[in-house]
Amino acid sequence: MDISRLTAIDVHAHALASVREKERSGASAESLAATFGTVPESTVPELAEYYRDRAMAAVVFTVDSITRTGREPRVANEEIADQAARYPDTLIPFASVDPGRGAAGVQMARRLISEYGVRGFKFHPSDQGFYPNDPAAYPLYEVIADAGLPALFHSGQTGVGAGQRAGGGIRLKYSNPIHLDDLAVDFPDMPIIIAHPSVPWQDEALAVAGHKPQVYVDLSGWSPKYFPPQLVAQANSLLKRKVMFGSDFPALSPDRWLDDFAKLEIKDEVRPLILKENAARLLGLDDTKTRED
Repeated sequence: MDISRLTAIDVHAHALASVREKERSGASAESLAATFGTVPESTVPELAEYYRDRAMAAVVFTVDSITRTGREPRVANEEIADQAARYPDTLIPFASVDPGRGAAGVQMARRLISEYGVRGFKFHPSDQGFYPNDPAAYPLYEVIADAGLPALFHSGQTGVGAGQRAGGGIRLKYSNPIHLDDLAVDFPDMPIIIAHPSVPWQDEALAVAGHKPQVYVDLSGWSPKYFPPQLVAQANSLLKRKVMFGSDFPALSPDRWLDDFAKLEIKDEVRPLILKENAARLLGLDDTKTRED
């Protein structure tokens, strides 16, 4: 991947449609409609074309919530990894394994790393129905940590199930980012990404990211014009090397996010860190050096 040609690295994009199994059921754009309206269901090749047209790279994944929903993901991890391998200049494949799978999930993670070359793992505690610091999930984290890969966790409120009866069965309590503090202590060498402005727990997210050196924040899922002031303040200062651009595509497009980010009061020297350099360093994409104060 030629980092110099990229305008940005989006660390949070979803593949919602399969090129292999059109009939596969699972979480889809319909579950996001109440919050984001109608969103496109993109295949991995379509995502590659979309981001190439914008001279961007993107981390792409699915969400495995089989324990709560009883359904396999609409797009399999293996398909995402296989398809992304065709676009190494643009796409970075992450996997998603529901911790509720137990020992089978641990074996699945090992295989996705060794045979498919995934570059990280995505967790959605509210959708998957678990506390991130539940010891039952630790064998899965051990596999990820041993491979030196990052783990990305949804945090805060979610568009999934919003407006549906009983919120679609989603329990927000699981996604308080304070639970990630235990992981940062117990897995000090596993990079942890707190996804989204963590409404209503923004201060908890900032505290964990500021205190634990391997914890990062992605800014996906919310237009920058709605960012809480304390998030903007710390992105400009204490956390300027730990905050990263993410859109949550297709729920929120990178075009919309970047347009609103351009209007945000972010220092000129901090913008390239957030848009590209922090992610490139964390993901090991090149030898990007941090800028001096």
